[in-house]
Amino acid sequence: MTASEHAGTAPTLDIGARRGAALALLAFAQLIYSLDINIVFVALPEIGAELGFSGHTLQWVVSAYMVFCGGFLLFGGRAADLIGQRRMFVFALSLYALSSLAGGLATSPTVIVAARAVQGIGAAFLFPATLSLINRLFAEGPERNRALAVWGGAGASGLSIGALAGGFLTATWGWPAVFYVNVLLAGVAIIAAFFLIPRDPKRHQHRSFDFPGALTVTGGATLLVFALVEGPEIGWGAISVVWSLILSVVFLTAFVVIEARSADPLMPLRLFRNRSLVVGMTITFLFMGTFGALPYFLTVLFQTVQGLSALQTGFAFLVPSIAILTGTQIGARLATRLSTRTTLIVGMAVGAVGTALLVPGANADSIYLAIVPGMVVSGIGQGIVWTGMFIAASSGVHHDEQGVASGMASTTLSVGNAIGLAVLIAIANRHVGGLEGDALRDAVAQGTQFAFLLAAVGILVSLVAAFALPVKAKLAAE
Repeated sequence: MTASEHAGTAPTLDIGARRGAALALLAFAQLIYSLDINIVFVALPEIGAELGFSGHTLQWVVSAYMVFCGGFLLFGGRAADLIGQRRMFVFALSLYALSSLAGGLATSPTVIVAARAVQGIGAAFLFPATLSLINRLFAEGPERNRALAVWGGAGASGLSIGALAGGFLTATWGWPAVFYVNVLLAGVAIIAAFFLIPRDPKRHQHRSFDFPGALTVTGGATLLVFALVEGPEIGWGAISVVWSLILSVVFLTAFVVIEARSADPLMPLRLFRNRSLVVGMTITFLFMGTFGALPYFLTVLFQTVQGLSALQTGFAFLVPSIAILTGTQIGARLATRLSTRTTLIVGMAVGAVGTALLVPGANADSIYLAIVPGMVVSGIGQGIVWTGMFIAASSGVHHDEQGVASGMASTTLSVGNAIGLAVLIAIANRHVGGLEGDALRDAVAQGTQFAFLLAAVGILVSLVAAFALPVKAKLAAE
């Protein structure tokens, strides 16, 4: 229900203020989600040294989060539809708080990896619940476009704040602080949710939960993301990777068969007749395989090639984060005045140019300022596309299915990131084996330049998907 449906200035202002406060909370939740992606990276050396991780097992502090988040996204999206979006929002934040407390108190590698896995499940429930709440509370068109821009801008801010906060908290209070901060933030959001987020609407139609579908898709997606994360680390021929890929195909095939026969499926296959949703999912996949890989290579460039400290690297990310934040606001305006398709095309064109500009600024002798123009232009394009692709993924979807649609889009987001990173890292690092000193630094710089160039080409390829969006007339302001 929109504010315009209520007569009287005072009620309208009151409803507008409440919806604005709800949007602020949803943006805050997205900030928590994105902050947690980066905050633990800076603390990894201290965690490894204190808890006795081996070189490879330390990677699981990061991988456990990625694998379980990617595996549970579709499950989390459908749960938001059936159980209630506010209920799942609060439940997800509770998982965050409890698992973060366990992580901060951990005294062994097993406990902290398990805590990170539960954090990943919390993220898988939080992301689609937050996105579907925005799509439920704000009408499709200019109103939702502006809300998605605020939400996306908060996510962009969280990435740089995560790096900065991780460095500051670890240096000041030690590695447990990067976990404890989530307890405080999630606790505040849980309390605020009961005051600011409207109650979940009562359902007059009984809906059953598709347990076989949930089991097969969660198992298949988790195994797929596991293989994509571990393949570059331990080798694609490793037994665990090969069997994970085989079993993921078996589980996902079974999932499709179950959904086709189910009277009340977890993911209704008719949603694939929504061209806007399918294109939105395709673009989220390509977005994270290209734009989404840039922070990794920028981190390598700043620390390995340019020799910046972890805290200096956090500050270095302020420039692209501000650019992305700016791009999300531009994206909302373009989608309202023009169309979602035009918005995505403009964003991809700008982003491809900006990403190509990163190449000359990433050689072994370049200073930080040399790469700033590319980060600014690429970041603006990235922000425009981020807003546009989620507008596309939510268009024409009934409010009772916004959760599963959000889960579908965020699943392709996660899988696209894993595949894009795996491919680009393998290509970028193909000549660094056995090198040391300046030779290693030069090889890393060259590999990073090539990764930026491939990402720019990939962004241009994404334009093909954008052209497949339905052509719509400009939305009138409501």
